[in-house]
Amino acid sequence: MTSPVSVSLRDRIAIATIDNPPVNAASQAVRAGLKETIERLGADAAVDAILIACAGRTFVAGADIREFGKAPMLPILFEVTAAIEACPKPVVVAVHGTALGGGCEIALAAHARVLRKDAKLGLPEVKLGLVPGAGGTQRLPRFTGVEKAMEIVSSGRMIDAQEAQTYGLVDVLTEDDVVEAAVALARSRIGTPLTRTSDRAVPAFDAEAAKRQLAEIDRKARGQISPKEAANLVLAAPLVSVTDGIKLEREAFLRLTHSEQGMALRHIFFAERDATKVDGLDGVAPLPVTTVGIAGAGTMGAGIAVAFADAGYKVIVAERDTAAATAGKGRIDAIYARTVKSGRLNEATAAERLSRIDVRDTLEALAPSDLIVEAVFDDLEVKRTLFQTLAKIVRPEAILATNTSYLDPELIADVTPGPDRVVGMHFFAPPNIMRLLEVVRCARTRPAVLATALALGKKLRKLPIVSGVCPGFIGNRIYAMYRRQCEYMLEEGATPRQIDEAMEGFGLPMGPFRVFDMSGLDISWAQRKRLAPTRDPKERYVSIADRICEAGHFGQKTGAGWYAYENGERKEHAFVRGLIDEAAKARGLPQRNFSPEDIRIRLVAAMAKEGAQVLREGIAQRASDIDLVFVNGYGWPNWLGGPMFQADRIGATRILAEIEAMQTRDGPGWEADAAITDAARNGTPMFSTE
Repeated sequence: MTSPVSVSLRDRIAIATIDNPPVNAASQAVRAGLKETIERLGADAAVDAILIACAGRTFVAGADIREFGKAPMLPILFEVTAAIEACPKPVVVAVHGTALGGGCEIALAAHARVLRKDAKLGLPEVKLGLVPGAGGTQRLPRFTGVEKAMEIVSSGRMIDAQEAQTYGLVDVLTEDDVVEAAVALARSRIGTPLTRTSDRAVPAFDAEAAKRQLAEIDRKARGQISPKEAANLVLAAPLVSVTDGIKLEREAFLRLTHSEQGMALRHIFFAERDATKVDGLDGVAPLPVTTVGIAGAGTMGAGIAVAFADAGYKVIVAERDTAAATAGKGRIDAIYARTVKSGRLNEATAAERLSRIDVRDTLEALAPSDLIVEAVFDDLEVKRTLFQTLAKIVRPEAILATNTSYLDPELIADVTPGPDRVVGMHFFAPPNIMRLLEVVRCARTRPAVLATALALGKKLRKLPIVSGVCPGFIGNRIYAMYRRQCEYMLEEGATPRQIDEAMEGFGLPMGPFRVFDMSGLDISWAQRKRLAPTRDPKERYVSIADRICEAGHFGQKTGAGWYAYENGERKEHAFVRGLIDEAAKARGLPQRNFSPEDIRIRLVAAMAKEGAQVLREGIAQRASDIDLVFVNGYGWPNWLGGPMFQADRIGATRILAEIEAMQTRDGPGWEADAAITDAARNGTPMFSTE
């Protein structure tokens, strides 16, 4: 097998070139080839200096993801970086593109670094639930100082070449050929004392300030353990030798590799890669879109307009009259004003993006649009009437997208002369911020139209997940089962606060009843009233939320909902306590004390039950797509891996027992899918394909 590391000699300077497309990942073959090359060249009397460079579009941009979860294969990367640093001859790296993870650690171990001006460095391991494993946490602070190194490794962010230069990480910054510049630097270092990173002292730092910084890192991590682990390793750098520090780093790396969080984060990483593989779209090119129309300038319409403008599109927003258009323009202006105030945009950039949005007071203004997204009230007849009107205004080839969150887009498509150009694009609020985009494939949606919606989602820097047609699509359908079990537990002895605290202790940033109050109870109440005529009379139905709304309590915005809000404090709502007691008495179920684990497992089981049916019906293509929906649209932290991942961690036997109890207690609609019963019988995962 040909090694991915080749060597050429130029005037006694050896150029070791890594060629492992597409991103020169530090695979076992690269590690072995590089270590052998460095050790051989270090002993070669015909070589005075060594240059490490990469072919293709980037320097080493991380680990080989195919090795994730497998037994370590020798040599380990820290052995490679040790060989580089220990080499008796100058070792210079030539960095273009990105040097991430192991690539950054190779650069840190070298004796000198040459970077192109557009290059970037980074140690993103915390995003996979890990820490750097080849000396990154020990060598970086010797350049940047402890405080800055803690920030860089705990966030996993990239730093550009200019920032790296301010820390002394860059010996030469060039706009020209990075290899030529590195050859020149290597030649200048021949015969001079080597500058090994390990010999550099860690700059003095304020220990108390670092301790406060560590606490802030832990707070921002919201339960994820790898950022604090990485920061603690940086704090160890001034106290131990690099060799001992790397031993500590390696121990933490291996521990986190096998941790629940590490497995969950890698699951999400691979899930995002898999989500791009959509059935039926092989070889299908997206249609060109330059102008986007938005029908409706309410809260959602304004946010969608901003999302498209931020991505560089010309946007036309249409409202029904001048007053509505003026109000919509005000909402868009306010979004950009808040963004500038927060420091996320400067005024010039905000003004430039705002100039891309044209708010008009007539639907006819949407005529030039290549794609129109409707963002009007979620009522079927309102949307059908709008689509009938749009079909007469826009070009026959223009794509019509509905932002409905619950309604059947097939019924909306029915009123258009070209139902094959209709697709669902369900944005999550606030749409200019939330990453999830459910792209709903109708039975008649043309593949090119679906491909276009997905491509637009990526350009908006969102995560588009394809859903089939059903009430609520993937997310809201499964979330409805989660909500129902939350309400069922109220009739059985639990309180809103107990359930919230159990789920927050599990890792969710907010418990369900806090979320309900923040979102507003009136929206879901309206939806329940619309569905009431079709509700199965045998279905267990909890009316507590309806009665709260009937009393005019819609959550935080009215000062009361599931909780009472007084002077900025959230308190138990005595009115709701009375409703719960009445409902429990009427239901006649035995009252019980719920532990946090009881609550967590019951809610995960409810989601697993519905998720299995969503998969069975082809609404979601894969279980990991469901996990992505909840991580990116419903507040699940990525280090939990999502509800389907968690269900497999709990195990099919326990999940099945919970669902069977639901079926007995709660009636129709709570039957276990065959995927769950089969997994329980065979002792296999319900959803994982790993």
